[in-house]
Amino acid sequence: MESDAETHAAGLRAYTEQLRTTFMQLQDEGAELHAKARNIQVTEKSRDGLVSVTVGSRGELIRLDIDPRIYRRPDARGLADAITETVHRAAARVQEQIIEVFEPLIPADQMKAHLDGDLETVMTQLADQMGGRL
Repeated sequence: MESDAETHAAGLRAYTEQLRTTFMQLQDEGAELHAKARNIQVTEKSRDGLVSVTVGSRGELIRLDIDPRIYRRPDARGLADAITETVHRAAARVQEQIIEVFEPLIPADQMKAHLDGDLETVMTQLADQMGGRL
């Protein structure tokens, strides 16, 4: 029967092997995946179809188009809200696509935590993996 120390050591060895394999894949495929992710752009329309936005891979606004019909019912606050909401939806779609690009190498939940800047989740996931809880 294996002791707790042997079980823990086996878990660490498995995790080390997983890290090595992932590192080798990143070396082989990382630049291509990074370039693919960097080139992602998403275009999204507002719910009323009068606002169209295109955002880049970091969620940055690349293009904003406003249908001239917007002037038929002037509502500056409504327009601002429509633009903001549409940009947020487009940025969320970009993030989903980036996660999909890297999913062959990085689990989706880990990549999402990284993109969200959620250090607590990243560290918890790392601790779980190092503890042999893969």
